[in-house]
Amino acid sequence: AAPAGADDAHLTLLSALARRLMSTGFTDALRAATDAEAAAALIRGEETPTGGTGAEGEAAPEGAQGAAEGAEAAAGGAGAASGDRPFRIVAVTSCPTGIAHTYMAAESLENAGREAGVEIVVETQGSAGFTRLDPAVIAAADGVILAHDVPVRDKHRFAGKPTVDTGVKAAVSRPAALIAEVRDKAARGETTGTASAATPVERAGTDGEGYGTRLRRWLMSGVSYMVPFVAAGGLLIALGFAIGGYEINEAPSVMDHFVWTQAGSWGALLFQTGGVAFGFLVPVLAGYIAYGMADRPGLVPGFVGGAISLTINAGFLGGLAAGLIAGGVVLAIQKVNIPAALRGIMPVVVIPLISSAVVGFLMFVVIGKPIAEAQKGMTDWLGGLTGTNAVLLGALLGLMMCFDLGGPVNKVAYTFATAGIAVADPGDSAMKIMAAVMAAGMVPPLAMALATTVRGRLFNRAERENGKAAWVLGASFISEGAIPFAAADPLRVIPASMAGGAVTGALSMAFGATLRAPHGGIFVVPLIGNPLLYLVAIAAGVGVTTALVIVLKGLRRTTEPIAPAPDAHTAPTPAGSTGAGKETVAAQPL
Repeated sequence: AAPAGADDAHLTLLSALARRLMSTGFTDALRAATDAEAAAALIRGEETPTGGTGAEGEAAPEGAQGAAEGAEAAAGGAGAASGDRPFRIVAVTSCPTGIAHTYMAAESLENAGREAGVEIVVETQGSAGFTRLDPAVIAAADGVILAHDVPVRDKHRFAGKPTVDTGVKAAVSRPAALIAEVRDKAARGETTGTASAATPVERAGTDGEGYGTRLRRWLMSGVSYMVPFVAAGGLLIALGFAIGGYEINEAPSVMDHFVWTQAGSWGALLFQTGGVAFGFLVPVLAGYIAYGMADRPGLVPGFVGGAISLTINAGFLGGLAAGLIAGGVVLAIQKVNIPAALRGIMPVVVIPLISSAVVGFLMFVVIGKPIAEAQKGMTDWLGGLTGTNAVLLGALLGLMMCFDLGGPVNKVAYTFATAGIAVADPGDSAMKIMAAVMAAGMVPPLAMALATTVRGRLFNRAERENGKAAWVLGASFISEGAIPFAAADPLRVIPASMAGGAVTGALSMAFGATLRAPHGGIFVVPLIGNPLLYLVAIAAGVGVTTALVIVLKGLRRTTEPIAPAPDAHTAPTPAGSTGAGKETVAAQPL
């Protein structure tokens, strides 16, 4: 569906397609398409499907244009009396990647709003950018729905209105319940505080959400901003070693000595640039943890605390503590009643000054030294891992990487690995852990791709198509490529994936493979220590998972009764299938 030469259009296309996939009319028409041209015409919008959950079967407006059209519709009735117009809702959706769930949630809310007779306008804060809701539309709204897994940008715009604050998946799975909830809040007169009286965190989360959930959100906010620095810095340093050799860390500054025709000079340039990027890791982590807690006022004390953590050698653990302390201090300051004359200078002078001073005192004098000792102890423990201990740690990390395929447990293992290499000179054990984590994360999608290739009859047509994409996703270290298979058959796919991941993680540690870059998959293998044995470890895990999946699915097929004849909702029996081998392939969600 992408036009020729429009290489930057994929995010826009994905977001538009994600919205349209929420319409049953569109998905039914797409399934009924008999050739590629018909399917492409539907995706491009050249053919309009009938039926479904859209507005009388018509394709819903997409992206910023859809938001603008909805805004105009809502603004057009702003002057009407409340009894003469429907209930009005403004919503914001955003997910960590900003591609699929962001737009699926928006479409789901719009469809549910039409069914409930509610005017709803959605602002999608996705990777392709976003168009802010018209302030007049927000002012005329009777309620607000915030469906997000990352902080909502400019959240203060919605202060003072009945608000439902929840995760993005809730908007996909139960939009009608969210609409009913915000209407109930409006009927009871419940509103959020004013923009100056309540902080974003105090307005975040559903009612009754525990601090454990909020703590995870704050920490993941910091980690999500830190990981690009780890990726850029790690890859630059790894390339520097590859070009200039393993003594490149002793090269003089490229400002003093740089020869255009010498590979060593280019290697030193890459290595030193990567080192500078790594210098931002802990301050960015701390700054954006504080940002997740207290919005923009938390950035200054967070960055200051992170920089102090580097100064006192408290490292990654110090950054975590500094971010949480900075956010907490800002929240405490914002609860103090300030005279109206001083409120204008609070965010630019008073809060940064007081919070930075408090964070500096606590980090330098009170808790900095204990955290630095804990960081040193963890580093020494990692450095002392050898033999059986290292293999067992690799197996454990492999199990965690494959347990939920990009979920919280997977992220804990990945964050643990990236924390070890997020220093200018990581130890050998830390780089072995990073290698084991990446290898194990590649196993599930590669194994699913291989299984659909060698025993395609055990998978339906949609899974076989997903298997083709899983080759690339697995090779790129995107564990989420196995999610469609795990969602369809979790009791077989997840245990098999965990077994293969544990084998790969243990073998990678046993082989002593090392990795300085936190991402890249098969494309950074030349930069890996012991690359051939590393590939052997991945191949072994893929083989174990593939074999287990095939065996488990085969056992299921032999114990199931013969499938009934196809009906209107099932695909025809594959040609050539007879007896117990006969199967029907149910229509699968796109």
